[in-house]
Amino acid sequence: MTACPPGAETRWPALYVKARDDGDRSARTKAFDAMATGVWELAAAAWRETEVLLWKPPGAWFSVNAFYTSAGLRNWYVNFEHPTHRTPCGFDTFDLVVDLVVHPDLTGWQWKDEDEYAHVRRLGIITDTEHQAVDIARGQVLAMLAERSGPFADAAAWSAWRWDPAWPAPRLPRPEEAAGRSAPAGG
Repeated sequence: MTACPPGAETRWPALYVKARDDGDRSARTKAFDAMATGVWELAAAAWRETEVLLWKPPGAWFSVNAFYTSAGLRNWYVNFEHPTHRTPCGFDTFDLVVDLVVHPDLTGWQWKDEDEYAHVRRLGIITDTEHQAVDIARGQVLAMLAERSGPFADAAAWSAWRWDPAWPAPRLPRPEEAAGRSAPAGG
């Protein structure tokens, strides 16, 4: 479990940050094209707009995120990603592009970014092995939703959670402390 408020420090691929900040979805394609080279620049960014509570089982190829606004739980968001590993700078994972957006009351859901997922598959950013892991993870998540297991087992408690304003926003080590990093093998 981890949590993140607006203002928390993050690092994302620089072109992705530019696409987000400019609101230009076509810039995401350029970010994926750059990522296909296997080397990219990480840029400092800040988490915005929502509080998030994240549940990630060890070794899982997904995380379940609950996004909150001032009105309460906005939605559940399942992010398909590499298993998380701890580093001297915090936690690393690698987003595998496709996501599942789930209604706050768990009554419906829809896949997100399937077109981009197909694009990064064509570019080779996501290997066949990773694609197989995503397919297995999709089945695991849909089963958790159907069974109301994992974080969905106690959705009411999750809905009531909020970031305590007295807690400081997370900060990352300075870039010089993280020097020498490169893209992870396989994507």
